[in-house]
Amino acid sequence: MGLEIPAGHVGLVTGASGGIGRAVARDLAAAGVRVALGYGGGRERAERVAEEIANAGGEAWPVGADLADPLAPAAQVGAVIGRFGRLDLLVCNAGLGERRDWPDVTLEDWERTMAVNLRAPFLAAQAALPGMVERGFGRILFVSSVAAFTGGLVGPHYAASKAGLHALTAFLAGRVAAAGVTVNAIAPALIEDTGMLPGPTTELAARVPVGRLGRPEEVADLAMAMLRNPYLTSKVVVLDGGALPR
Repeated sequence: MGLEIPAGHVGLVTGASGGIGRAVARDLAAAGVRVALGYGGGRERAERVAEEIANAGGEAWPVGADLADPLAPAAQVGAVIGRFGRLDLLVCNAGLGERRDWPDVTLEDWERTMAVNLRAPFLAAQAALPGMVERGFGRILFVSSVAAFTGGLVGPHYAASKAGLHALTAFLAGRVAAAGVTVNAIAPALIEDTGMLPGPTTELAARVPVGRLGRPEEVADLAMAMLRNPYLTSKVVVLDGGALPR
């Protein structure tokens, strides 16, 4: 199919009211994808993103959901299919990351983080994959974190939820690759304008070999390359300015 996403295809980006999700949604729309903007508590921000995309000549539709609700991910996917008739690209970007040291993580912290960061992506993929497989084209991209490799600074609940995405990526990818569906994950770290920074920006930037924090647009650029490539699947790609030696 080449290295382009067919124009007119439909994408759902969860967490599209935040920095990375907004940047990915804009890039998808610029590529001719009709974009559903998933949001939780950021309805006004999602509506502004939809307006920006419309003003640039694209098509976007905000669709809210509380992804901590086990019924919400499939319902959100169903709403997108109901509106557009299909879903070709799923970018699971929504996530929680309240900072807690291990003694301070409550059962509620653990359960809600796992629900939003890990269970919801699986349930959304489970709902989206049958149509992708049937049509012979699909892209799923989970937004993970370097914390999945290092433990990170946010907390054990966050790191464990992101590590789970890597196993989910590997499991799903091998089962749908022959149908033309790719499943990958991207693992950014220390990205500005995301609400996930665990400390002062100047101090954090000093830890990055390139000398600064990453930008949502840089994450989106790599995400688009991964979504375009039909031969890349079952991979976790790290984007962290060289902070994680691998």
